Amino acid sequence: MDRRKFLKSVAITGAVAVGGKTLFKESAGMDILTQTFAGSASAATVSGVNAKYDLVAVLGGEPEVMFRKAIAEMGGMGNFIKKGDKVVVKPNIGWDKTPDLAANTNPKLVEEIIRQCFKAGAKEVVVFDHTCDDWRKCYKNSGIEAAAKAAGAKVVPADQGSYYKKVSLPNGKKLTQTMIHESIVNSDKWINVPVLKNHGGAQLTISMKNYMGIVWDRGFFHANDLQQCIADVCTYEKRPVLNVVDAYRMMKTSGPRGKNESDVVLTKGLFLSQDIVAVDTAAANFFNQVREMPLSKVSHLAKAQELKVGTMNLDALKIKRIKL
Repeated sequence: MDRRKFLKSVAITGAVAVGGKTLFKESAGMDILTQTFAGSASAATVSGVNAKYDLVAVLGGEPEVMFRKAIAEMGGMGNFIKKGDKVVVKPNIGWDKTPDLAANTNPKLVEEIIRQCFKAGAKEVVVFDHTCDDWRKCYKNSGIEAAAKAAGAKVVPADQGSYYKKVSLPNGKKLTQTMIHESIVNSDKWINVPVLKNHGGAQLTISMKNYMGIVWDRGFFHANDLQQCIADVCTYEKRPVLNVVDAYRMMKTSGPRGKNESDVVLTKGLFLSQDIVAVDTAAANFFNQVREMPLSKVSHLAKAQELKVGTMNLDALKIKRIKL
């Protein structure tokens, strides 16, 4: 299938109600991954990894199926995780909400990523998040604790300052140091697994915003230019080897917590890249198919590009698109 036909087949113009649930309807005319932006034209990659594509986008499947397709196109998990690695898988588990409300990362996706890490030879996999609601309730009711343990991962808390270590961010503009969870600091590799959703402060929460779940003092971010601090924290020297954006269900309004199912659209999407700015740009374009959200309002993207964290110029990247 050529690029134009693919875009036509996966383009979406809005949401429709089917059987009481909000779904996407497909039509022609919307380019999900082709908006051009000024700036760097090369993807940011993690040293020592030779991926086949800069970015993979999958639409139309279940979370675990879409991830299998995406990681295969990137050369397999063994391209990123090596035998003996201590790995962190960092989902969004911030809210005491069930999976159908799309406040947290889909547990099926988390479970599949963990299984693939062990298959690639990981020595251990740790899962955590610095939650907003009570962490025990978040871990349980999100379904992520059970899914992670079923796949063999260790699930750890992040509710005490003693779990965090001070790190320097010499390239940050507002944020020049912060406290990052010891599991990340002590890991060999980490995988960033956010859910795509609306956010009242940052406008969108995706991969970059998911970093706020690895730091202790989030109050500093909110008091000192949230968008710049999000970009700054992403300059931390230990970058995720993969950013996997869960867009299976998408909270279009009332984020980040959400209110009820009327906030949620069943979109069945997944985006994967080593370049955190590129993958978030692609995911933001995808969000725009449901609700208008100018990327200028999601200014941490441009700020991160300015800091050379990654690129917003998707047209220059090697992208694989899959419609299931």
